[in-house]
Amino acid sequence: MRYRLPKFSPPQILVLGFAAIIMLGTLLLMLPISNVGGKSLEFINALFTATSATCVTGLVVKDTGLDFTTFGQVVIMVLIQVGGLGFMTMATLFSMVFKRKISLKDRLLLQEAMNQNTMEGIVRLIRKVLTYSIVIELCAAIIYSIRWAFDMPLGRAVYYGLFHAVSMFNNAGFDLFGGYRSLTMFVDDPVVNLVTMFLIVSGGIGFIVISDLAGFRKNRKKWKLSLHSKVVLSMTAALIVLGTVVIFIFEYTNPKTLEPLGWGGKIWGSLFQSVTPRTAGANTLDIGSLRQATQFFIIILMFIGASPGSTGGGIKTTTFTILVGAVLSMIRGREEVVLYRYRLAQERIHKAITVTMFALFFIIAVTMVLTATEDASFLSILFETTSAFGTVGLSMGITGKLTVLGKALISLTMFAGRLGLLTMAYALGPKKEKELYRHPEGKMIIG
Repeated sequence: MRYRLPKFSPPQILVLGFAAIIMLGTLLLMLPISNVGGKSLEFINALFTATSATCVTGLVVKDTGLDFTTFGQVVIMVLIQVGGLGFMTMATLFSMVFKRKISLKDRLLLQEAMNQNTMEGIVRLIRKVLTYSIVIELCAAIIYSIRWAFDMPLGRAVYYGLFHAVSMFNNAGFDLFGGYRSLTMFVDDPVVNLVTMFLIVSGGIGFIVISDLAGFRKNRKKWKLSLHSKVVLSMTAALIVLGTVVIFIFEYTNPKTLEPLGWGGKIWGSLFQSVTPRTAGANTLDIGSLRQATQFFIIILMFIGASPGSTGGGIKTTTFTILVGAVLSMIRGREEVVLYRYRLAQERIHKAITVTMFALFFIIAVTMVLTATEDASFLSILFETTSAFGTVGLSMGITGKLTVLGKALISLTMFAGRLGLLTMAYALGPKKEKELYRHPEGKMIIG
């Protein structure tokens, strides 16, 4: 009797695929050649680093610039690129290079990976994703290299430029400057700030929006933004402006952050810290020195996160917009949610509520466990958990002090945040069943 391999659904293949990449990265990072001093890295630290890189988070228990060799850093960079674009996108790239036909099953996987509602044009979208990613990363790497060539040897500047272009575009937040300083030494540097923020926003708005914007040059007469792009761009802009103003006000008189800086430094610092919670992980201000009000506000921004089809995590800007729209519609006494003169289906609203509630329950559960296992304040643990779930990578300084259980839980949180809780639920839960009948309608008092 022949043994048949089990058939996996697209969500299950995505979960297994990311898990396989993480385990391969873990084994490579454990090798002596990956670590300064030629010693093997402990399994839990290698697993944590590989998960953080593949899930494009940026939380670190080892200093990327000082504890890893060039080989180890390149492994991390490759994991970031594969994790950011998605392993199915990379597999499609190889299929295109070797001229292999993209099967129906591959298209289904790509649809799931890119969070699309249809398979129509999915391969064309993947081609655009790859093209846009390479062009944006190369342009940013060149600018970074020129800027840092004034501070270090040219070869090192080029290497730093490429690593940070990949890291920032994929919203990973890994850096090579050492000392867990991130980009704090460039708080008032306009070149580094502008390039980094452009990369973060470009990677965070999603490839669908980038493709939509790029269509303007091809056909200006018929060019029109989709509802998805309008919502993503407007909400992204609103959150960045609001975040900049709030952080500027709260930190203006903080002697450990904005107060010692000039007006230029204050504005750059506030703007950058408003952009980076969009799941980027880099910072130009010391997160642990921010006021608690600012830290809590950043938690909210991290929870919202980036946009669908991007390299970022969180509940996504579209989900947040739908929730706000539903609340406003209820207050105004309207039965439908309307955005930019388009009515949203009830299914979209139910999904937004489900995603948000899933995320809240998950973060609360992990935070509760960590408060019992870790020696840290509640706010710092909530910050760390939300940062991991939103694949942000910002930390108040407790990552390296986590226990083995704490590292394992945060690794699981990063994994769930990158794949999405609904994808995890579809992968691990029972198959969907069609409803053959409807129950009678019941009435409850709410509020």
